[in-house]
This record gives sequence, structure tokens and C-alpha cells, in this order.
Amino acid sequence: MKRFIGILAGMAGLFALNSSSALAQEEKELTIQMTSTWPPGINLIDSDQHFVDLVNRLGEGTIRIEFFPGESLVPSTQVFDAVQSGSIQASGDWPGYWAGTDTAFSLIGSFPMLFTVPDYLLWINHWGGAEMFDEIYGAHNIKYVPYAILSTESGLRSTTPIRSFSDLNGKRVRMSGRPQGAILSEYGAAQVMLPGSEVYQSLERGVVDAAEFSMPSTDLGMGFGEVTQHNLSPGWHQPASIGGVMINLDVWNGLSDKQKLIIETAAGATMSWAIGHFEKTSAEAVRAFEEAGTTVHKLSDEDMARVQTVANRLLVEESCANPLFAKVAVSQLGYLEDYRGWREMQGEFAMGRNLSEMPDIEAIRACAK
Repeated sequence: MKRFIGILAGMAGLFALNSSSALAQEEKELTIQMTSTWPPGINLIDSDQHFVDLVNRLGEGTIRIEFFPGESLVPSTQVFDAVQSGSIQASGDWPGYWAGTDTAFSLIGSFPMLFTVPDYLLWINHWGGAEMFDEIYGAHNIKYVPYAILSTESGLRSTTPIRSFSDLNGKRVRMSGRPQGAILSEYGAAQVMLPGSEVYQSLERGVVDAAEFSMPSTDLGMGFGEVTQHNLSPGWHQPASIGGVMINLDVWNGLSDKQKLIIETAAGATMSWAIGHFEKTSAEAVRAFEEAGTTVHKLSDEDMARVQTVANRLLVEESCANPLFAKVAVSQLGYLEDYRGWREMQGEFAMGRNLSEMPDIEAIRACAK
């Protein structure tokens, strides 16, 4: 009996030793290296840095992120491939940059005349949007955690006045996004793809006739007020945009539940912060542009109605060309349909807007099958 008790005691001691070793291993702080598509000179990096700071404060002793600004590890255009392969563990991004890989990225990043800030917020959290991000990025060995929703972009900035879509005919326009370029071509404009670092000089030298990049605060920081005097609004091409972190899926799967929770909690808090941060700084930037003499031109109701029709047609066409795009479109339009009645009741107090003209959702559903 004594021998049996001794064996049990030994086993208990061994179990305690193994448990404490496992606990020590679990509590060991994990470091993730993360970069971004944004270099320090573009204020969109603010949401990246806020997210990193929150993770490091919440995850002290458990997980931390070592952050490298855009262009410091690899060119910004290569961060998707780098995260996919695992050569970089994580990177902040805008999903629309990867539409050349799969057009579905354009819908979850930003699509002309479609989702606004409240739409993305509600869809991601309660109408199946998070699952769409998992499916699209997951197909490329990436876990995606959104942490920023950015509001409507400034619109086009130019040295000569552009007051309507008809004024775009023959113009060279810097604008990101595949569907955005297709819409420009409808009006006789040529899309010019340029990285943010080249937009200022291209406007200054007349390489492009007009350009967009982001919100007023971003445009102001990039010096656009020095080389343009006119602004065509609203930013129909990007009513809202998503930012977040790509994490190599193998890295993500290796995290503990606690580490994942810290990242997701920091992302949710950053999203709330980012909405307020970029709206406040953009309000300040609009005043600065006004003081510098920028003239704002507004598109007419007729122009806005026409571009809605064109955007709807492109949504159906791309849905029939790409089943995954169609699946996301069905999810997003299903949300709009589901929310329409209550939002209509709210009137001017509503979150976001009901589309004046809905795309042909039945055609898209047929293409999604």
C-alpha cells in the first residue's frame, strides 16, 4: 500500500510539474511582427498604430506586436503575398488593393455607391460580414481582423474645375479600384493607377488631370491643397472603406484563445476610435482647405442617380463573372433589404442610407448558385 501511495504521489508530482511547465509555456509572451500598406507620411497608418498600441497594453505578458511602417520591410504592394507565404506574420491593409487576386476583395474593401460606415459596421458584426472576410482571406491562408471603417472619401481634386461627370470626358484620373475604373470609362475618363507617394507630383506636373486618395485629413497631410484648387464631391467611388490586419493563418491558428481574444478586443476598440478620429481630423481639414481657397463642387442629383445605375449594373455583371463576388453581394444586399424597413422609419435619424435604386439582387442570386 505504501508503495502504491508513493507511486500516486510521484505521479501527482509529475502531473503538477508538467502542468506548471505547460502554464509557464502558455504564459510566455508571444511577439508578432507586423507591417502595413501605409508609410508614416499617410495618416491612415494611425489606425494601425492605435491597434498595435492596444494589443501591447492589453496583452502585456501574453502577446505583443512589433510594428514596422509601410515600405520598411517590403513594398506596400507586396504585403499580401508576404503574409500569405508567412515571410511576414501580419500586415495592415485595405482589401480593395487585392481585387486583382479576386474581385470579391473590392466588395469587402469598398464598392462605388454601396456601403457607408454604418453599413459596414452592422454587416460585419451582425449580418454575416465577418464570415465573408474569413472565407475570402482564408482562401489565401490569411486570417483577417477588421479594425477601421473610414468614411466617405473627399472626391476628386483638380487644378481646373470639374463640376459634373460630363466634365470627366478626356480626363486622366488617378483613382483606385477596378469597378471605379470601369465607371470612369463610362464617362470617357482614363483611370491612372498610382501609389500614394506619386499622386502629389503627378498633379503638380499635370501627369493626371484629377486625383483622389482618401479623406480630407489624408489629402491635406499629403499636400494636395498646394497643387489643387478644386474638389468634386461627394466621394461616390468609396462611400466607406475598411482597414484591418492580415495575419498568416498558420500564425493565427497557433495563438491561444486568450491571445486571439486580445487581438479581437483591440480591433473592436480601434474601430470605434478610428471612426471618431478620422471624422474629427477630416472636419478640421475641410476648414483648412476652405481657408486655402479650395472650391468645392457638388455633383447633381441627376449625376448621382446615373452613377448609382451604372454601379448597380457593374455589380450584377461582376457577380455573374465571379461566384464568390456574387456570394458577398448577396450577403450585402440581403442586409440592405433586411434593414430597409427600419431604416426608412428612422428617416433623417437613420444610420446610413437606403439606396435610391437597388441592384438586381435576383440576378445576382441566380449567379451565386
